[in-house]
Amino acid sequence: MENRLRPAQGIRQRYRSACLDVEIVYINTQIYTESAPMIFAHKIALDLTADQERYCRQAAGTARLTYNWGLAEWGRQYRSGEKPNAVALKKQWNSIKYARYPWLKGIHRDAHAQPFANLQKAFSAFFQNMKDRKAGKTRRRVGYPTFKKKGKHDSFYIANDKLQIQDKHVRIPQLGWVRMRESLRLTGRIMAAVVSRTADRWYASINVQVELPSRPCENQAGSCGVDLGVTHLATLSATREHIDGPKPLKGALVKLQRLGRELARRVKFSANWHKTKRKLGRLHARIANMRADALHKLTTRLAESYREIVIEDLHVAGMVQNRKPARAISDMGLGRFR
Repeated sequence: MENRLRPAQGIRQRYRSACLDVEIVYINTQIYTESAPMIFAHKIALDLTADQERYCRQAAGTARLTYNWGLAEWGRQYRSGEKPNAVALKKQWNSIKYARYPWLKGIHRDAHAQPFANLQKAFSAFFQNMKDRKAGKTRRRVGYPTFKKKGKHDSFYIANDKLQIQDKHVRIPQLGWVRMRESLRLTGRIMAAVVSRTADRWYASINVQVELPSRPCENQAGSCGVDLGVTHLATLSATREHIDGPKPLKGALVKLQRLGRELARRVKFSANWHKTKRKLGRLHARIANMRADALHKLTTRLAESYREIVIEDLHVAGMVQNRKPARAISDMGLGRFR
């Protein structure tokens, strides 16, 4: 969606009565009429050869190793009374990495440089959240940064000066030209890219700075209230329309349970165990993609059709604590909709 939303437009108002205690959030979706640059990301599947996939796994492992080393060293320095920071840790890492891990010379340096910036962001978010909760500004809790685990959120970073894109191909350092499943849809300055793995597929998320042209906003109607639920994903007050969700988990639950039992019966780390695990990962990815597709289409339609959207400020994290409706609530993706 190319609409630019005005910042800080959610206006919260709480109504209390004997039988009603609900917080309403007003969202202004009026489109800016002036041109302004924005950064968009286009996530594209990669068509890798066996050697290219092997390098991506090694680069993601390098990023994970660097992040975990920085986190461990941060904790060690803090316990010894020092004040660690990402810049000093990066210099320390650069002085020892090739002597300790000589195979890093075959991995592009962005993979073992960017994790320190990510580590600094993680600690900044953690400390800022502590201040905000102490001041009563938020109830949201951001945990202490944790170590990365192999196979979960595997990814590595590529800076903009290392990237080249030509039609359906992207040039990745150390790999050369890699085929993409589709061409980049955005035109503008390329800022960076992150190559990540979901199930057994690799994707390149390319960030592009786009100059949005001036657009009229006469196509937007007035206000619309949205009531989220588990029977229907959303009910619109403006048209009295019920919008059903795909409920992908409910449709795939039997297959999920069967693959889960099959994986439990395999010899761990055997060839058949890895094969079943890949099947299970692909099924989970399909369920997530179906849910995200429905939510993206609905939210885009609402933002393009109405100037003001009113929704309940549901405490989804608290709602899923009840085990009876938890599966249905999670299947609808109410938290992601908000």
